[in-house]
Amino acid sequence: MGNASGTTLEEMSACESHQWYRKYMTECPSGLLTYYEFKKFFGLKNLSESSDAYAMTMFTTFDMNQDGYIDFMEYIAALSLVLKGEVQQKLRWYFKLYDVDGSGCIDRDELLFIIKSIRAINGAHNDMSAEEFTNMVFDKIDINGDGKLSYEEFMEGIQSDEMLLRTLTESLDLTHIVQRLNS
Repeated sequence: MGNASGTTLEEMSACESHQWYRKYMTECPSGLLTYYEFKKFFGLKNLSESSDAYAMTMFTTFDMNQDGYIDFMEYIAALSLVLKGEVQQKLRWYFKLYDVDGSGCIDRDELLFIIKSIRAINGAHNDMSAEEFTNMVFDKIDINGDGKLSYEEFMEGIQSDEMLLRTLTESLDLTHIVQRLNS
């Protein structure tokens, strides 16, 4: 007995992967996505300096072997994480993305930079300024008050605050990317 739709989860995932591969190879026939192609692929043009720096940070986190290119396996791993990953996996990736200088902590300037960059790229209007949002995050989850978010503070703080978790997840909503992949 098959399921009513005739498509199992595994078949759907295989079909999705095939679509992603086809789109990837159409956009990037060499099989190696450069930073320039990455921006073009995701429709990131006319970026401010800070938004471009954020896009570069995102590219770097996707480039897992740090060779300056995103190959298809890195691309699939990144999309799977962002689109289908568990909350803990996503938060680990967000932490790495937000820790711009790689120090193992997120300071106020890094978070403010990321928030401003995400908002510039997404073009969304927010009731709270980037500065107010950054201050609220630190007030809520910087437990030891040192002005830096450790990995533990970030993970525990975001998971224990529904509004912060929702805001963080919505800020990196990539449904527009899935729509491009499926077209």
